[in-house]
Amino acid sequence: MEYHNPVLLKETVEGLSIKPDGVYVDVTFGGGGHSKAILKHLGPNGKLYAFDQDKDALLNTIDDERFTLINENFRYIKRFLRFYGTKQVDGILADFGVSSHQFDVAERGFSTRFEADLDMRMNQDSNLSAYHVINEYEEEQIRKVLFQYGELRQAPAMARAIVDARRDGEIKTSEQLKETLRKFLNHKKENKVLAQIYQAIRIEVNQEIEALKEFLQQTPEVLVEGGRLSLISYHSLEDRLVKRFIRNGLFEGEPERDVFGNFEVPLKKVGGLIVPTKEEIKLNNRARSAKLRIAEKL
Repeated sequence: MEYHNPVLLKETVEGLSIKPDGVYVDVTFGGGGHSKAILKHLGPNGKLYAFDQDKDALLNTIDDERFTLINENFRYIKRFLRFYGTKQVDGILADFGVSSHQFDVAERGFSTRFEADLDMRMNQDSNLSAYHVINEYEEEQIRKVLFQYGELRQAPAMARAIVDARRDGEIKTSEQLKETLRKFLNHKKENKVLAQIYQAIRIEVNQEIEALKEFLQQTPEVLVEGGRLSLISYHSLEDRLVKRFIRNGLFEGEPERDVFGNFEVPLKKVGGLIVPTKEEIKLNNRARSAKLRIAEKL
């Protein structure tokens, strides 16, 4: 089984405009596909750091003296690069979302296809799992998670159904959760709604939005002038944050302007939005929602 089939591999790596003796970071190592492609472009004096909080990814480490794999969340990028004596880098690549491996290993609980315990932790040492969200969060907290991260209009009724059901006993498995929410799963749209529910819970469990914001805010400081960001998002919540941050260095609102109406931003976009070709989607269906944005440090 392939650990992870890298999406938009050529476009993402080309977006970094790699210098042979540069220093680069792949903050979502996974199966190492993007990292291996970056290393092919580096000379003997180049350096690549990679981050992955999932211990399973450590099994894919690359035996190359130019490569260092850091078993941490990318939200700590600045701290751990400094630990390794690096303050600034020439490029950063990120392929957000869930790896194929995480989806395909049933017991991890990421996929709607399998009967499994409610888990969904990318960092398997984390104390917060899908079980805790479903069984211990207050009704209002569950509603907020489903509405904000799953964009589910029926979030209030779903949250109420979960709280009502758990009075009769814990909701421990994916099948129990599906049965609890069965009345909301219209036959024609069952998979779509389930995907939204799972996405919402997964984002909460892994604090994905907070981690993404913290990561993006550090990138202007971590990148050298002219350094590149190459970022792949898979849902509108991520892509909206990436797009706004590249445009004006903020996640909401507008930057302060001077008396002439001008404002300074840390990044500029490079090219337009890049999406997979029909051919790539045919070969790798998980690529269908991918959006690549490239930016450069000013």
